[in-house]
Amino acid sequence: MKKIVILIIATSLTFSCNKEIKNASLEELNTQKTTLVDQIGSLNKELKAIEKQISKLDTRKKLQIVTSLPVKIGNFKHYIEIQGVVQADKNIEIRPELGGTVKAILVKEGQKVAAGQTLVQLDDIDILNKVDELNTQYNLANTTFERQERLWNQKIGSEMQYLQAKAQKEGLENSLATLKTQARKMKIIAPFSGIVDEIFPKKGELTSPQSAVVRLLNLDKVYVEADVTEIYLPVIKIGTETIINFPSINKNVHAKITQTGNFINPDNRSFKTRINLSNKDQKIKPNLLAHLKILDFEVTGFIIPSKLVQKDQHGNNYVFTIKYNNEEPTIVKTIIKVTKEYNHEVYISEGLTENDLLVNAGARLVKTGDIVNIHNN
Repeated sequence: MKKIVILIIATSLTFSCNKEIKNASLEELNTQKTTLVDQIGSLNKELKAIEKQISKLDTRKKLQIVTSLPVKIGNFKHYIEIQGVVQADKNIEIRPELGGTVKAILVKEGQKVAAGQTLVQLDDIDILNKVDELNTQYNLANTTFERQERLWNQKIGSEMQYLQAKAQKEGLENSLATLKTQARKMKIIAPFSGIVDEIFPKKGELTSPQSAVVRLLNLDKVYVEADVTEIYLPVIKIGTETIINFPSINKNVHAKITQTGNFINPDNRSFKTRINLSNKDQKIKPNLLAHLKILDFEVTGFIIPSKLVQKDQHGNNYVFTIKYNNEEPTIVKTIIKVTKEYNHEVYISEGLTENDLLVNAGARLVKTGDIVNIHNN
């Protein structure tokens, strides 16, 4: 500052006295120098006095710089987060009712099939031969019965002959029907429309009712099943909002609880929940892992960032707010009640009002009573 004053004085005098200095004598120049030195000393004393007074009055340069954040009123939601697994009702392994050798595989893996379509044909030649043999016997027995019936209606012949012919005919009818049923069971038929996911045996291999032949899927409708701990029984009901994330396929789905279990598993103290999903694009597969967020708390009220909440030595939660005292922004410690916290936000049920102004950046550097400098970008 001293250098600036000297520079200003020197500059101002340079232009006005330039001609006089050139024409002045040595004695005159010494006199002018003494005068200028006295003026500079006097100005320095005045400058120091002014700076001292400015330092007393202007305290803003020492104030902590903070940013402010108004209290937000909004809809606060809290979710519980659990893992679930995708299931499908129409996801089955088809097994033959009767054992036999695979005669023909009529579909391919990945092929769409209709309900009632034959997928695999087992060797039924022995059954068909028996059917032909029984058909011959049945035709003879039926002819014999018809003749005995005509004679019986004419009161010719004995009743026993009529009844024997009738019993033989009906017995062959039943045997023939049984063989035809067995022949139909040698065909593996699709019980519903879907996709052939896997064919287990190869042509010529022997199958049995204990071994699967075809895996058939229909993924138009699937569901997510999850175990929820029993403490959430009062809040999780049919219709509860859920957000389902499938990380493997990067897909989010908003849905609602479709079914809640009525049985508490004693091993893990949980009950099952089910969420039905439409799956027209077939991207959601059985046994796919799902991350569930189930809504268990919702309210409209004061919401603030959780990072602003501090705890004092008495265990009280508090935030720093800004109140204006004589038009100066002053820090106030405000005790609050935190009811729920989720996703870096907290719901405050007590302690704040709609007009409160929170200390945001710098909240950890101030204390009650501080006068601050608010600087919001």
